[in-house]
Amino acid sequence: MLNILGCNRKPYAKTNKSYQKQAKAFAETLKATPEEWNSDSIKQPAYWVGTTNFNLRKPSFVIIHHTAQNACEQTLKTFTMVKTQVSAHYIICKDGTVHHMLNDYLRAWHGGIAKWGSNTDINSSSIGIELDNNGFEPFDSLQINSLISLLSRLKKIFNIPASNFIGHGDIAPVRKNDPNWRFPWKTLADKGFGMWFDNKLEEVPSNFNQVQALRIIGYDVKDTSAAIQSFKRHFLQDSTKTMNETDRAVLYNLQQKYW
Repeated sequence: MLNILGCNRKPYAKTNKSYQKQAKAFAETLKATPEEWNSDSIKQPAYWVGTTNFNLRKPSFVIIHHTAQNACEQTLKTFTMVKTQVSAHYIICKDGTVHHMLNDYLRAWHGGIAKWGSNTDINSSSIGIELDNNGFEPFDSLQINSLISLLSRLKKIFNIPASNFIGHGDIAPVRKNDPNWRFPWKTLADKGFGMWFDNKLEEVPSNFNQVQALRIIGYDVKDTSAAIQSFKRHFLQDSTKTMNETDRAVLYNLQQKYW
């Protein structure tokens, strides 16, 4: 764990015990040998053979969120209440404190109904990071510094491609807008976390298909306006739903640069 509240008292002792109980149950499941199928239609072998070549499945995406709540403590409570059915691997408070709430190899419930490229089960292949931010305020430099340090660690451990550091609004453009347009995506991209466009942009060809380009990058274009808005929020700090020539040039550059 990176941090546990930073004091001697244990206000989450009860929920921590629940975590340990669930983790132990999962561990017992992993240790068990595969069960025989009770089926007349499948021929059973005379003995079980376990392979020697395997490891844990690892995340290949990092999804960044803002909490849309008013304090880190409020989010900690939200993520420790069974009825909310939401969670994340990490919460980063405004002062830079990092709460590691779930083992990185376990599946958090942070993405919801989402899609990126052909991936429609984002939770099963990603790490969720929540930033304490109500959605209407700048992100504190201490918080961003901690985020960059955490991303460096995750990228190194799991070999996550730079293009796979994305936002909740990117994978769920119809439902979500986090992290909001104030989030410093360029700062992250300069450190190797996320896509970004070149300073010099080429002229866009007359036959350029912007919807197809959005789809190629990863956006779900079922709702084209929502996809455009999400793209512009991420790369242009603009939440409008129409594309101008600069927007198209940025999109064209990204498509050429990464695909």
